[in-house]
This record gives sequence, structure tokens and C-alpha cells, in this order.
Amino acid sequence: MENEDKIFSITANEVTVEVTDRATGKTFRRALPVDYFENSNCLRLRGEGLDGKPAELVFFSGAGVNKIRDLTGGGPDKDPCGGHGGT
Repeated sequence: MENEDKIFSITANEVTVEVTDRATGKTFRRALPVDYFENSNCLRLRGEGLDGKPAELVFFSGAGVNKIRDLTGGGPDKDPCGGHGGT
């Protein structure tokens, strides 16, 4: 894939959920009005809760968790590439 073809994030205003019922084995698909955002750090779903208020779920990738850990002071005390530390 060339540089201009690389995808850095995926967005959509609708998601399709497919489930197979345990009891009958039948498969059902539903299109849901959910805002979808995904990049290398996380997958985020935004919609409306039962009370009509905004609701959000975020699933972090391993890289995303490591970045959050670093930003909140829980990461290593030395830089990962070994070349930016002071003397």
C-alpha cells in the first residue's frame, strides 16, 4: 500500500450488528445509528442511552493503553528509544 492509500482512522454514522441466536441458530442483522471511530489507539462507539442522553463506549488497543499509561505517569522512567534522556 502506498503512502496516499494508508488509512489512519475509520469513521461511520451507522454500524451493523450480526448475532446468531443460541436457541434457534438463526442469524439476525441490525443497522444501528451509532457513531463509529477507530484508529490504532482505540475503537469508540457513541450513541444515545435509554434516557436519551449521549452514551459512549471506548475499547483501547494495547498501544492505546500504553500511551494512556505514559501520559498519566505510569510508564517507564526512561524513554523507549534510549536517545532522548538528559545527562
